[in-house]
Amino acid sequence: MSERKVLNKYFPPDFDPSLIPRRKVPKNSQQVVRLMAPFSMRCNTCGEYIYKGKKFNARKETVDGEDYYGIKIFRFYIKCTLCSAEITFKTDPKNTDYTAEHGASRNFEPWREEADTKEEDRLARLEAEENDPMKALENRTVDSKREMEILDALQDIRARNARNERVGHSDDLLAKLHMEEIETEEDRERKQAEEEDEELVRQVFSKVSMPMGVPASSSSSAGSSPTQEEKVVTVKRKADGDEPDLRSLLPESTRALIASKVATIPVVKKRKTDMKNSLGIKIKRAPGKAAAKATA
Repeated sequence: MSERKVLNKYFPPDFDPSLIPRRKVPKNSQQVVRLMAPFSMRCNTCGEYIYKGKKFNARKETVDGEDYYGIKIFRFYIKCTLCSAEITFKTDPKNTDYTAEHGASRNFEPWREEADTKEEDRLARLEAEENDPMKALENRTVDSKREMEILDALQDIRARNARNERVGHSDDLLAKLHMEEIETEEDRERKQAEEEDEELVRQVFSKVSMPMGVPASSSSSAGSSPTQEEKVVTVKRKADGDEPDLRSLLPESTRALIASKVATIPVVKKRKTDMKNSLGIKIKRAPGKAAAKATA
């Protein structure tokens, strides 16, 4: 049974994709897309209201000769749901919205309302200044005060940024110097510890030269390497001279005690063993001799 969703196609060995004919599509062709109404509108032909979010099968095309800072503007064509009149609207990158172009009028345009409000306020202010000179003076005073406040705030921001930049540079320099001091102290401490270890090793393990006539048993040697005239011995203490005797390191009372014990210990004679019994030879005596010995 064949696969329902075929993902791998068979290509014959002599397949050449360059031989496939290409369709010649016009440069600005319309595409059929599915979209929803981006705003609520009213048809100019029949007066039908089309609410926002209603779905349409629309045609999309790129507007020739119009763009906003390099951003393309697209036009959409839809039909009224009641009279099938054609309605067009375009994208508006400037206000991040859509604008009704033909066949319908938008019910509410927020940016236009804001622009109208600003224009009305400006006209009312000009009219009030023309009729009242004191009002114009007050407005100019308020404007100049606002400009001074803006300039002061801008100056404060610049000074703060410059101070932060200087503090940042000084902090970086101080941090770098501190890191160098720490590294120098660590190197000094490490070097001092290594020197102390080397001094301790020199104190504990020292190599002294010993003449060939002196026996090696007189000093506790470990790994001696003899030469032709003298022998180098490694001793486990600071070797200023020959190693002292073990008895000389003991206190006087201990040496006297050891000497008295050696003098009072009796000499134990070794019992003479019978070699015959040790060899497993048993001597059998005559019965008459044994009786005579018993009576005697």
